[in-house]
Amino acid sequence: MTIQLPVTTPLIELRHVTKTIGDGVETTLVRDISMKIEPGEFVAITGPSGSGKSSLLYLLGLLDVPTSGEVLMQGRPVPAGSEVERARLRLKLLGFVFQFHFLLVEFSALTNVMLPMRALGELSERAMKDRAMKLLASLGLEAHANKLPGQLSGGQRQRVAIARALANEPQVILADEPTGNLDSASSEQVLAVLRQLVDETKRSVVMVTHDLALAARADRHVRIVDGRLIG
Repeated sequence: MTIQLPVTTPLIELRHVTKTIGDGVETTLVRDISMKIEPGEFVAITGPSGSGKSSLLYLLGLLDVPTSGEVLMQGRPVPAGSEVERARLRLKLLGFVFQFHFLLVEFSALTNVMLPMRALGELSERAMKDRAMKLLASLGLEAHANKLPGQLSGGQRQRVAIARALANEPQVILADEPTGNLDSASSEQVLAVLRQLVDETKRSVVMVTHDLALAARADRHVRIVDGRLIG
């Protein structure tokens, strides 16, 4: 008897996506890439400097628009010309963590985590605060909720950034060199949080990294060279 496994719809899919920039003399950042991000997987993207890693992540995260090809979100094509729709999908389905935390320095950790919820506008102020506090507590930061970013260590700031990325309960976390500015101990903390998100909450994580040891701990490792996937 043949057992049929359930077929899942990819959370994000790129179909023959190419991205070029420049007028006159064009530079191709991403070349004819097709890939899928499935529910509940941890994907690491590696490659040399200038290979197109971040460009690929920005296309997956709807932060950029392909020159050709198609991007699908949960099986539906994303309209390239509608920034309003793209912004809505980013807020609802995606969370972002970057090498630099990009926390607003004049706001507390708690307020920084609440900002995406305010942008989405679906919760009351009380509900937003409660969710933000729970996220900070889950990352060991409850006691630091009212501190400004300048009062936190590098590892703590990056964990606040992860809490902010989780604010709207996204399906996919896209992380661009999330440990790039951290020491080894803080890097390990951040990776453990991302791994836990996949294992315990079944979210997907896509992480760009130059660290092959970190990439080896993902479920799937793809390598990009000169804008092309080679593995």
